[in-house]
Amino acid sequence: MSLPSNLNPDEASPPWLNKGDNSWQLTAATLVGLQSVPGLVILYGSIVKKKWAVNSAFMALYAFAAVLVCWVGWGYRMSFGDKFIHFLGVPNVSLDAQYLIEQAFLGYLPNATMIYFQFVFAAITLILVAGALLGRMNFLAWMLFVPLWLTFSYTITAYSIWCPEGWLSKKGIIDYSGGYVIHLSSGVAGFTAAYWVGPRTTKDRERFPPNNILLMLAGAGLLWMGWTGFNGGDPYTVSTDASLAVLNTHVCTATSLLTWLMLDIIFFGKPSVIGATQGMITGLVCITPAAGVVQGWAAILMGMMSGSIPWYTMMVLHKKIGLLKQVDDTMAVFHTHAVAGSLGGILTGLFAVPKLNRLFYMVDNWQHYIGFFYGLHTGHTTAGFKQLGIQLLGIVFVVLLNIFTTSVICLLIRLIIPLRLAEDELQTGDDAIHGEEAYALWGDGEKYESKLNSIYEEFPPPSKGGEVQMNQMA
Repeated sequence: MSLPSNLNPDEASPPWLNKGDNSWQLTAATLVGLQSVPGLVILYGSIVKKKWAVNSAFMALYAFAAVLVCWVGWGYRMSFGDKFIHFLGVPNVSLDAQYLIEQAFLGYLPNATMIYFQFVFAAITLILVAGALLGRMNFLAWMLFVPLWLTFSYTITAYSIWCPEGWLSKKGIIDYSGGYVIHLSSGVAGFTAAYWVGPRTTKDRERFPPNNILLMLAGAGLLWMGWTGFNGGDPYTVSTDASLAVLNTHVCTATSLLTWLMLDIIFFGKPSVIGATQGMITGLVCITPAAGVVQGWAAILMGMMSGSIPWYTMMVLHKKIGLLKQVDDTMAVFHTHAVAGSLGGILTGLFAVPKLNRLFYMVDNWQHYIGFFYGLHTGHTTAGFKQLGIQLLGIVFVVLLNIFTTSVICLLIRLIIPLRLAEDELQTGDDAIHGEEAYALWGDGEKYESKLNSIYEEFPPPSKGGEVQMNQMA
């Protein structure tokens, strides 16, 4: 049977290349890129106090650009290249044309597509780390932090979990699209870096109103819709599993948002827009390690838990645990990414369906990739216990690695340049740091005394009129 002329192999389209898969992979990668630029650029620039809008947005934009140069220079090969040691590949450039047009290590794609796809994941990870540091980190220190953390932390996690030669990958860990590599890593690294950088000014910690909630919602919307490519692109093929991953992603996210919203209404008396955004994010994060390997009903359950457990850690435990109160995590990435990412990894170990794992991993092995509950149901109890243990091992590895590497990087940078801005710069903000301001308007985003001014809310609620009380993002 002859093929249409546009499908016949030629020098530009070798026999191993699947044009449909390649088209979707490039599209999915661009959707993930749009989550960062402009998604998180807008979100960060609008959710902070007006005097920090430019600095916060620019931290995200800089990270996106810097990661790409490092990625093609050495990062991609360290994460997915030839084995150097059990948790790291050999550093090498990814710029030679012959290498770029050869088949990638997975899928029916050229290396150039795979490098681009994996780059946008690496970039958004650094941007998520920045969320914990907004409002006080020295921008020059951030310029050093990005390439160092990418090189000595992200590459190790990515190789260990996602590269076929990585030690956790060989053990059979399930991380469909980055619950460990991206979200748990960024949450722990951001919290650790926030400890070393130090807090915002007392005034900013006490009052940090968003300068534009409508723009914040626009950025959040780009983040949510971009997750179609985030989870839908990870099978590296246009498959039924990719479709399942996309649907599960949105189902879990919507459920999580609604759960968080209801908890805000019940305990604080008002539906918080910022709270709903946090619930959206925790849902996206929680489903990420499981997107294409769980049933739809499991996605609903995961959404209910991702909308309630991180809510509890943020609204209740945060006020009771000394270390959480001490560390100034501006965007609460510890709760929205570390807690929600860990939760997603554990729930994946419980709900992962063996058949769906075989569709994704293309293996037929009962010793790997079977959720604990399915292990009990099918008589493979030992395999189910083992899978849950591997998921927990992955959490321990990522947490310890990021505490260590992030601490070392911050201490090294501190020898060269202060991690925290000077006091006069902290008082002025954007104009002192960049010589630019976001708005030529009076005020500081405070036309009237609003109570909707932070991520963390007081618990229990006040007695007067059920007003929503929010403490500062600290």
